[in-house]
Amino acid sequence: MEICPNLNSQEEMQMKRIGLLTSGGDCQALNAAMRGVVKGLSSNVKDLEVYGFLNGYKGLIYGDYRLLTSADFSGILTKGGTIIGSSRQPFKLMRVPDENGLDKVEAMKHTYYKLNLNCLVILGGNGTQKTANLLREEGLNIIHLPKTIDNDIYGTDVTFGFQSAINIATDAIDCIHTTAASHNRAFIVEVMGHKVGWLTLYAGIAGGADIILLPEIPYDIKNVVEAINNRTKAGKGFTILAVAEGAISKQDASLSKKEYKEKLAKRKFPSVSYELANQIMDKADIEVRVTVPGHTQRGGSPCPYDRVLCTRLGAAAAKAILDDDYGYMIGMVNNKTKRIPLKDVAGKLKTVDPDSQMIAEAKRTGISFGD
Repeated sequence: MEICPNLNSQEEMQMKRIGLLTSGGDCQALNAAMRGVVKGLSSNVKDLEVYGFLNGYKGLIYGDYRLLTSADFSGILTKGGTIIGSSRQPFKLMRVPDENGLDKVEAMKHTYYKLNLNCLVILGGNGTQKTANLLREEGLNIIHLPKTIDNDIYGTDVTFGFQSAINIATDAIDCIHTTAASHNRAFIVEVMGHKVGWLTLYAGIAGGADIILLPEIPYDIKNVVEAINNRTKAGKGFTILAVAEGAISKQDASLSKKEYKEKLAKRKFPSVSYELANQIMDKADIEVRVTVPGHTQRGGSPCPYDRVLCTRLGAAAAKAILDDDYGYMIGMVNNKTKRIPLKDVAGKLKTVDPDSQMIAEAKRTGISFGD
């Protein structure tokens, strides 16, 4: 790893060995965040070894890794995805032995100690964070960086990947506007977000959606249809609905988890958006089409905001490592990086508050949330 030539002997620090791991769904700024960490360290230590664990926790469990060099982190600020791969490893199965009886937690600890790591930097969302906290409880030095397009990680104002996804989802809504207006149709744009509606809320407002449906605000189909009919009566021949993939009706929200899962298993539609389209066409005199941007929202190059955010979070993570201060998520609070104890945030979800100022302001502009 290259050394910063500007450091004098007093500033040079001892050798550091760190591991990097990206877990869960990918997003546009994972590479930018890893680059921030490595640049923040290589500029301030005499020697640095960086081990990239391949394909998420799998690499840590099965010892699948490679030693990364400075060349690996050159030119990746604008590159989407992750250069070391990712995979989903459900937290609830981490204590369950694999098909060969391997204790996953002990295997991860073995790999960590075998490489004599100073710390492990883990980039990921909620499930990833819970496993990161588990490893902290097991005695490993852990730093977590909050990655998810859903922006649902508790304790940080924003997660990297969120703004890039907003841009893509908003662009999808923008593109739909012209065809919706041309054909006098209602268009449903299904935005990613199973449990929370941050992405749908921001993209919906930015894209000028007329109706926004979120998991946190159960909708009444009658109110949705009424909002569409009111636009038609006002001479507006089209309606744009931004619908989170986890949007739920008031009727379904009243069911128990078991009852709702059973209903979903029997649903004849591929998602809530198609069910909504069917209901709207049945109750309103308007054609409805569904557009699902899907994984495009997680792809492509990170936007400038996320590049700056990741550089800051990465540099802040590097400072924590230089301070030998571990067990934290590096979050952003009031536009300042902050070390937030993992034990205080792991397992918590940051949801949209239905009574928030933002929702109230959106309603004031005439946006319907179907409630």
